[in-house]
Amino acid sequence: MPEPFRRHSPTAVAAYHDLVSLLLDEAASEIRGAPTLRVRGNRTYWYDRYRVGTETKERYLGEDSEALRRRIDNHERLKQEREGRRRERTRLVRLLRSERLLGMDGATGSLLAALARAGTFRLGGVLVGTNAFRVYEGELGLRLTLDQSAMTNDVDIASFERLSLALGETVLPSVEEILADFAFDPVPSLDAGRVWRWRQGSSQTLVEFLTPSFDREEGLRELAALGVAAQSLHFLNYVLSEPIQAAAVYRDGILVQVPRPERFAIHKLIVSDRRADGPDSLKSRKDRLQAELLIAILSEDRPGELKEAYEDALSRGSRWRERLERALERAPGALQCLQQAAG
Repeated sequence: MPEPFRRHSPTAVAAYHDLVSLLLDEAASEIRGAPTLRVRGNRTYWYDRYRVGTETKERYLGEDSEALRRRIDNHERLKQEREGRRRERTRLVRLLRSERLLGMDGATGSLLAALARAGTFRLGGVLVGTNAFRVYEGELGLRLTLDQSAMTNDVDIASFERLSLALGETVLPSVEEILADFAFDPVPSLDAGRVWRWRQGSSQTLVEFLTPSFDREEGLRELAALGVAAQSLHFLNYVLSEPIQAAAVYRDGILVQVPRPERFAIHKLIVSDRRADGPDSLKSRKDRLQAELLIAILSEDRPGELKEAYEDALSRGSRWRERLERALERAPGALQCLQQAAG
């Protein structure tokens, strides 16, 4: 079990959540035309409908919610307040750094900012892996204490294939163009002509795109909105359910999507078992450490959410239960916290 966790000050926690709110305001201020509702399946989405010359275009804004409707109603006022909001975001990021909240390094931050500007997270992309874990420092008010062997600079982005197809929009500029600007080269896959990962030669940092697999095989799928192929993985649908919007601490903040922390933690236990006995045993340790730390704080601060996430995973079948049982044999402290949350 990790060492007892330390918390950030109430000032830092409030500043982080203020930063997220201002970033959401900024996203609404970019509306150019008439906000329009679209029903797709059993979900309702907002689009910004505007004209360019004689052509009508639509830009995806997000799934319908009370918070988004409120911002859409006020988007003209939010547009007028953009400069003051930018200054306030800069001040909040400066405050968060003074409170020693772990921000993004320059290389990762600049890449995430470019991907965000292109629409990667707006169009369903969810930051997963270690960079999502970093974001939880602000979301949970937690001082991260894991050693550097449990941290990487790799960027993992996941999305649902069907959502990506349904949105009817693609990132601009393309992901491939953005990564080329940052000196990332495509890594050839066994499926000729389809690329789902890129490597930066100078740092060996990887950018990977992932999607849930609902079939027996874990093959490549297409993420239409992001314009890339993605490696499909079992169990990934669980962690992508109902992601939250969050702030990456870099410059004046970057609006990203990350999994709910309780789902991230439970999923990390499952992934740690998948990797435990193979060539990725070091990654298995990293996954288990991240899961243990999150479960420890969630069992205290959000036991209800943690209990629901754990019970959801257990209800998904024998393979899920077997993975979790084996992972928790290696993490008895996490098991104790889960039992405490369920009690």
